[in-house]
Amino acid sequence: MQLTGHASSQETIALFDKYVIPNYGRYPISLVRGEGSYVWDAEGKRYLDLFPGWGCNILGYCPEPVVAAIQDQVSRLIHVPNTWYTEAQGRFAEFLCSRSFGKAFFCNSGAEANEGALKLARLHFDGKRPKIITCENGFHGRTFAAVTATAQPKYHEGLGPLVAGFRYAPFNDLEAIASLVDDETCAIMVEPVQGEGGVNIPDDGYLAGLRKIADEANCLLIFDEVQTSMGRTGTWFGYQQWDVQPDIMTMAKGIAGGVAAGAIIATDEVSPSLRPGMHASTFGGNPLAMAAGLATGQMIEEQNLLENCQAMSDQFKQFFEQLQNELPIIREVRVRGMMIGVDLNIPAGPAVGKCMDRGLLINATHDTVVRLLPPLNVTAEQVEEGCDLIATVLREMADEA
Repeated sequence: MQLTGHASSQETIALFDKYVIPNYGRYPISLVRGEGSYVWDAEGKRYLDLFPGWGCNILGYCPEPVVAAIQDQVSRLIHVPNTWYTEAQGRFAEFLCSRSFGKAFFCNSGAEANEGALKLARLHFDGKRPKIITCENGFHGRTFAAVTATAQPKYHEGLGPLVAGFRYAPFNDLEAIASLVDDETCAIMVEPVQGEGGVNIPDDGYLAGLRKIADEANCLLIFDEVQTSMGRTGTWFGYQQWDVQPDIMTMAKGIAGGVAAGAIIATDEVSPSLRPGMHASTFGGNPLAMAAGLATGQMIEEQNLLENCQAMSDQFKQFFEQLQNELPIIREVRVRGMMIGVDLNIPAGPAVGKCMDRGLLINATHDTVVRLLPPLNVTAEQVEEGCDLIATVLREMADEA
């Protein structure tokens, strides 16, 4: 039954067909309302969303403290240029840095944060060391430097020439990284857990090895924490899982509970290299996003959601490892906090549609990986509901294989 006050899905699709550039592959439904881990389409069908907002809705849909903070802030200030001070930006910077290190710069997205980090790395060496090393199967964004840093050829097609100076090495291969480092290298950039690449988890000692290589070469270590920040892995930031601190860290996606926001954290030694006039972001650090970010962080702390993240992570891991013993199509299960990857030996894409038909939203990435990025406040009952539906679908796919 269609929800009142909304156009039907087909009516909205018709508007898009007429007026919106079709650069996205979209599912044929229009979402109109969300609450917690559930979202409803225009026809009134409810979905359990275990991939909410592409990982941005780290507290699910419309978390009450975040909504209240935005409502309060929007009545006082919506936007203020960064030529002025605002309390909200200062308080959110304090929140992030007191749980990590250094000083913060705010922007609007992960790609923008990574662009700023790459510029900062080159600026730190006065432009004399232009080379940057990244990892194959990583993903850093869609802007030119960020997409060049993304060492996946499919994202480069038709865009050349790309930004000069980037070198690529396999993930989890310290020797390959070391072989590329020279006296023109300003930075090594890596995701602590590769998200879009298939939830690839670093080997023991890999991140520590990168830290050692960077220190010996006197270059910077950058962690792209666009997906792993704000508690996604069970600690505030992914690097804390391995106790390896970078010189620069980028974040976005879930840091403001679904509101567009990104940030760079840099050490006290490195941060002064982002000099006045060298970089900026018009809407970066705007009062709405900063109020939402602070409310997001406070909700995570006050509701003990880091602990819930780890408990639910264990539940997902146990379920999928048991399912792996049952189904030969499951090649590997990779779990770190609320980052779950179930790697199949058949294409994973069909699982998305089959789950959606049953009222469950998930993702497939890197051809064969069923990927989940559930909110930190997902419940045990919702984990069980989602896992049971995925198991039904994977059993069906196994029978068809």
